[in-house]
Parts: sequence; C-alpha cells; structure tokens
Amino acid sequence: MTTLRIVLGDQLTRGLSSLRGCAAGDTVLMMEVAEEAAYVKHHKQKLVLVLSAMRHFAEELRREGLAVDYVRFDDPANTGSFTSEVRRAIARHAPTRIVATEPGEWRVMEMMKGWGAEILDDGRFFASPASFAAWAGGRRQLRMEWFYRDMRRASGLLMEGEEPAGGQWNFDHDNRKALPGDVVPPPRRRFAPDAITREVMAMVEARFSDHFGDLEPFGWAVTREDALEALDHFITACLPRFGDYQDAMKQGSGFLWHSVISPYLNIGLLTAREVCARAEEAWRSGHAPLNAAEGFIRQVLGWREYVRGLYWLKMPAYAETNALGARRKLPEFYWTGETEMNCLAQVIGETRRHAYAHHIQRLMVTGNFALLAGLDPREVEEWYLLVYADAFEWVELPNTHGMALFADGGVMASKPYAASGAYIDRMSDYCASCRFRPDVKLGAKACPFNYLYWDFLIRNETKLKANPRMAMPYRTLTKMDGARKAEVTRQAEAFLNAL
Repeated sequence: MTTLRIVLGDQLTRGLSSLRGCAAGDTVLMMEVAEEAAYVKHHKQKLVLVLSAMRHFAEELRREGLAVDYVRFDDPANTGSFTSEVRRAIARHAPTRIVATEPGEWRVMEMMKGWGAEILDDGRFFASPASFAAWAGGRRQLRMEWFYRDMRRASGLLMEGEEPAGGQWNFDHDNRKALPGDVVPPPRRRFAPDAITREVMAMVEARFSDHFGDLEPFGWAVTREDALEALDHFITACLPRFGDYQDAMKQGSGFLWHSVISPYLNIGLLTAREVCARAEEAWRSGHAPLNAAEGFIRQVLGWREYVRGLYWLKMPAYAETNALGARRKLPEFYWTGETEMNCLAQVIGETRRHAYAHHIQRLMVTGNFALLAGLDPREVEEWYLLVYADAFEWVELPNTHGMALFADGGVMASKPYAASGAYIDRMSDYCASCRFRPDVKLGAKACPFNYLYWDFLIRNETKLKANPRMAMPYRTLTKMDGARKAEVTRQAEAFLNAL
C-alpha cells in the first residue's frame, strides 16, 4: 500500500495528521498554484512568507528521508489549481490511498471533497469544529468569554485547581494603558532572507508585481528554527510589558511588545499549545506578570480558537450577511495610505511595509473607519485577507465580519466596536501629527471620526437603539438638538461623498 500525503501551504507542521505514519513508498505532495496565490492579490510579503516556508519545509522532509513531490510555480506542466495538480500527482504515483488534513478555508474543503482523499482532523488546534459545535449547541449567545473559560478548564492553562490563576478569568481591564512618551519599545528580531527566500522574492516580484505591499524589507521567519527564535524573543524581551501596552499605538512603532508570531502559528511553524505553554511558564517562573500571560493566552486559546469554531459553524452563509446594510465602496486610500487622517495613514503605511498591524490598529483604526463609513463588508474583508501576512479566511473573516463590521448582527460581538477620535487620541500619539483635532466635533478642523461616529448612530438607530450596550450613546444622541444632528449628517455625507 502506498499513500499520497497532501500538505498545504498553511500546514507546515511536522506533527500534521496527514504526515503521521509515513512509510517507504509514500509520497508527500506539496503544490505552489496560481489559483491560491492570486484569488485575492495577497501582499507580496505574505506570498514570500508562505512560498519560502513551503520550500524550506519540503527540504526538511527530504532530509528526513521522505519522498516529496513538490510542484513549483515554474514547472511548465503546473496547471495552476489544487484539484488538477492532485489529479496529475495521482497519475504519476498511482497511490492506493490519499490522505489530507482538513484545510483552514471552506472553499478549499469543497475542493478537497472531490480529491478522493481521507480527510483527517487538524490536531494543531485545541478545539475541533465538532467540539465547538457541541459547545455552541443550544446556546442563545456564542460569546467568546464563556468559550474561553471552558477552554481554560479543559486545557488547564493558568488554572489553580478548579479556579483561574489570580482569582479571575480575564485581566483585560489591566491591559488598556496608553504608552508614555518616555517608554521605548524593544528592537524586534527579524531574519535576513537566505538564498531560497531571495529566489522566491525574485519570482514574486516578477510574477506578482501588481500585488499590494512592499517586498522589502522582508524579515519574516521561514523555518521552524527561526520561528522558535522569534517566539523566544517575544517571551524574553516583550511579554513582560505586553499586557500593559497591548492596546497602545505609537507612530513609527508598529510592533511594540506584540508577539508578531501569528503568521507562524497560522502556517504551522509554531503550534498553539507550545506558545501558550511558554507564556504560562514565563508567568509561573516570575518572568512575566499574570495580566501579560493571560492577555496573550486569551488571544491564542480564546480568540483564535473561537473564531475558527465560529467560522466552521456558520459558513458559508455567515459571509453573506450584512446586518447594517453597508454598501459604500472601499476608498482608494486603503491601498495607497494617502489620507490626511494620520492614524489611517500610519496604520496603512505600516501594513504596506510589513504586512502586519496589531489587533487594535486593525479593529479601532482601519476597522472602526470601515464600520462608521458603512463600507461594503465584502470589499473590506477582501482587503484584510490580502494585506496581512497572518490572514487566512478562517481567522480573518469572523474577526472582520463580526468584530470590526458588526455585519453578522451580533453573532460574535455584543455591540458594534464604534469609537470617535477620542479613543484613538487616548491610545496613541497619532493625533498630535494630524491636521484634524480629536477635541473638535464639527467643522474643518474636526476629526472625521467624531462626526462619522454620531452619523453612524443616527443612520443605524432603528437597528441598534434597543441594544443594551448602546444605551448610553443613544441617550446622549437623544439630547442632541435637531440642528446639530442635521449638521452632523451633512458633514458626514460631504466627507464620505468626497472619498
């Protein structure tokens, strides 16, 4: 019996279920296909990260003595799609069995069902789609906090017997500090491209020159060895202050104390269990405070597992919802970064340079603007999917659709994450260099987030006023006189129409 073992570009983990039990005569199939590289115009650095990591992983498997059938972009016979390449591989190897690990995206699962493969569970996650569905069954609300607590109990992470470490489940209230001007973030560990990566970079520049983003400076880890070094750097140099400043934003410092390991988790160079274990160990050894370790573990054990479960539970209908009826086209500045709103210019500029922005930049700057402006969820979601190195649909779609845009009507979030310029001013230094002023509500100097916020509430009053968590802003809106409301609406419409 010979087995064809399929490994996708986000499955670069030696313990992957489809790689277990490899025997003599088995073949590992890995494919670089145009269909996946260009179904959205992925950031150039994202393409280099995935393709270089794939090539390095294939070499590691070969050094172990495994037979790897690796289809490169420049193979003249490459047909450009997963399905046709699997068929060609079957013709080449005549396997008696085909195995694959369940993919991360619904559309790929639909393809995979036609390959005649035995589809194995992806054991790299704490929760399987089936276990999440069992947890969700019968619940009126699918809130992440309750899922997270159950995951803590099941995993034993940050637990002291039956109780959470420190006597509480969530230290989020301790993790909202603005960054003082005299606190300097640590330099971050980046990795110089080797010959394999340079070859991929040249290929990406030649074939995908019209894709979003800067190709250089490229500093992502493309091997497990380097990804582990990046993890060690985060735990050692960054985790102790990560909690305090995880919501802060600073001009010219896109990484701050964030882990910047989500791309490695999402392509398989690191696993969720090992990174959570390292964070817990740092707390138990006294190296990092509990609020930092808990805040990080909540992102991985809580949010990451939760959004994956929600994705598989609700797809494909989930992507079609548009609860607020948002239809406006994505503005050009999301691609160029050319806008007088400094917060947006900074975040989009860093995204172009690094294929990265941290979660508050994504949620409360680019996401908040998209929500307030009523941008079409499909266009916003495509943007998020292609611009970030860590973006795969299973994790990008729920975070954007549900958390940032409230397009699911509250399946994921209990309220829209809408905010005025005051929030961005409080959590960043962006406003000091902006032509608009966060303390001015209307007029030429007013921060657009201010009148867009109130216009958003006015436009969506019938849909949102009954939400208990929106009671306070709607009480304030009720006190606003008609003339002021009319001016808010007029200035918001003028601004949005000018986009």
